[in-house]
Amino acid sequence: MLANGITLGMGAEKSSYEILAGLKEVPELGIEPEKVENTTLADTVKQYEFGIGDAGELEYKFKYENSKSTDSYRVLRKLADSKAVRHFEQTYPDGTKVHFSGQVSVKLGGGGVNGVIEFTLKIGLQSDLEFVDPVGL
Repeated sequence: MLANGITLGMGAEKSSYEILAGLKEVPELGIEPEKVENTTLADTVKQYEFGIGDAGELEYKFKYENSKSTDSYRVLRKLADSKAVRHFEQTYPDGTKVHFSGQVSVKLGGGGVNGVIEFTLKIGLQSDLEFVDPVGL
């Protein structure tokens, strides 16, 4: 499956998401649990168990546009200034969805000859990642 068609929606409520325009790149989503060493004096080799997970950096790349008040850059920049928590829904082309909540920060990218300007959305997780399988497949 190609990544083309992935969308990222955002909303103040979990049931209502507005698609953020200009999405170019999405991060890997999943939890990598920390490996915790739990060896006893009776063990002959080190023993491990998995601790809590870390989703890592959630960084999304977007096309930079800032000509309207509804452009993703302006909306997300103002949200970052307010430090408000929002709900997100990433949807894959096959209908798989991932729900999560977080605070955002926005960083405007640099540029060069024949280079496009992008901005990066970073989301600091405030919830678990909830994976929802497609219906009817």
